[in-house]
Amino acid sequence: MEDKLILAIESSCDETSAAVLLGTKVLSNEVVTQLQHAQYGGVVPEIASRAHQTMITAVVHAALKSATKELRDIQAIAVTQGPGLMGSLLVGISFAKSLSLALNIPLVGVNHMQAHILAHFADDCENKPVFPFLNLTVSGGHTQLVVVHSPVQMEVVGETIDDAAGEAFDKAAKVLGLDYPGGPLLDKMAQSGDAKKFNFPIPKVEGLNFSFSGLKTSLLYYLRDSQKLNQNFIEEERANLCASFQHTVVTYLLRQIQRGLISTKTNQIAICGGVSANTELRKQLIQYGQKNGVEVFIPPFKYCTDNAAMIGVAAHYLMKENQISNLKMVPLNRYPL
Repeated sequence: MEDKLILAIESSCDETSAAVLLGTKVLSNEVVTQLQHAQYGGVVPEIASRAHQTMITAVVHAALKSATKELRDIQAIAVTQGPGLMGSLLVGISFAKSLSLALNIPLVGVNHMQAHILAHFADDCENKPVFPFLNLTVSGGHTQLVVVHSPVQMEVVGETIDDAAGEAFDKAAKVLGLDYPGGPLLDKMAQSGDAKKFNFPIPKVEGLNFSFSGLKTSLLYYLRDSQKLNQNFIEEERANLCASFQHTVVTYLLRQIQRGLISTKTNQIAICGGVSANTELRKQLIQYGQKNGVEVFIPPFKYCTDNAAMIGVAAHYLMKENQISNLKMVPLNRYPL
């Protein structure tokens, strides 16, 4: 099948994004992050959906302009169908449906989690895994180990039983007095701290699953006990606490990755999702791969967080399998692989 010129739209949470692709070649990828949620310490769904309504037209126009394309050139519309915030998803899907109907071109609904994984196959990613491979999807809302058999066939072999790794980073950052979004700030602060200054328990979960709620609680209780002895404990030890907590999370993720590689009998591990931008995780995973003869695939930073380019890449492969949506498509809060 000849590569199609795709306009892709992503609006699952608090990024309004649009991209233009020719097959898997990314011609433009515009992303606008909603900064107004910082004052609330987290994403407010109603505010997010209204912001998408305000921004989506301008972002789409910017993507078309950057790619030097017109709407009449577009041959397919791709959009995130889920999982995500229902109101935010609805804005993107409604906009995509309107374009599909007006231009009389195919509409492709995309699983957001599959798209994160398939970001590895954008043309400008230097190294690409070979099917099948193991993938760790790690973000604010998800932590999954996935065996990727093909672009359209994926199998979850491990997932969090409670909170996601990204949520653990964000909540830890909040109790440590950092602003929103906390995860990236904790990562930055950790770089000047001693990762072995404090010990936090690595969660014990059977098989390839994950759990982060107990780890968050252990940090909270440790801070409360320490502040009883020294009210300035957090301020004095913030960098060391960030480094130690981050070290624990990364050590835990790497342990489960190692188990997954053994269980699935593969020597390829890819990571994706917002937390794949974490500098310590990237560094430790590369070192692990070099030491153990494991091929490691890490996407460029621009494809780690939510973006429309990954939606377009996923749509390219879906169209090759003739998996086209229709105007009855609805947003899905839960959309398993």
